Amino acid sequence: MDDAARGILWDVDGTLVDSAEYHWLSWREALARENFALTRERFAASFGQRNDTILRAYFGADFPAAEVERIADVKETLYREMIQTHGVEALPGVLHWLKQLRGEGWRQCVASSAPRANLDAIMAALNLAAYFDAVASAEDVERGKPHPDIFLAAARKVGVSSARCVVVEDAPAGIEGARRAGCRTVGVLSTHGTLDADVVVRSLADLPADTFARLVPAAV
Repeated sequence: MDDAARGILWDVDGTLVDSAEYHWLSWREALARENFALTRERFAASFGQRNDTILRAYFGADFPAAEVERIADVKETLYREMIQTHGVEALPGVLHWLKQLRGEGWRQCVASSAPRANLDAIMAALNLAAYFDAVASAEDVERGKPHPDIFLAAARKVGVSSARCVVVEDAPAGIEGARRAGCRTVGVLSTHGTLDADVVVRSLADLPADTFARLVPAAV
């Protein structure tokens, strides 16, 4: 662990990109094949959770693991096909901050509850891989947000103490998980009306230039 290093741990959906519509469409199609009519409201209530949590909320706590995996695989395949066919755009301010922070020596890691294949598809579509030192995904942890596991795993991957990491998130569960991990937080109001983060903005394009340096000052 490098005591002088600083890290940025990035959530993806609602933070780097907005692909909620692709998630909605792919979940709706995957569940329609199971004769399950998913409503937009029910989708919104579970958005951002792990697939096993989502499917057991829909089908019951005893829904078999093999069925969870089968349906989730269909959903994620449909989602990646949409990314590859229709593309995806970085949210405002994202590319600026990825470049800026990389140039300033911050170690950057994706910290997402999404499957690794989804993250790879997004990063390939946007040519983002060069900005990140590591990726932490659903496969790296057993518990999703608001548990701190994904952020602790991401901090370990880049060799930075979680206390010297800033998490960029758009969801209350992510902010809570980051707090439990001992990280500082930047909340982006892209999907929720309020966030209890250290710094809150409507868009990363509105973030003051000294925000990250104030949250985690450089070692002296």
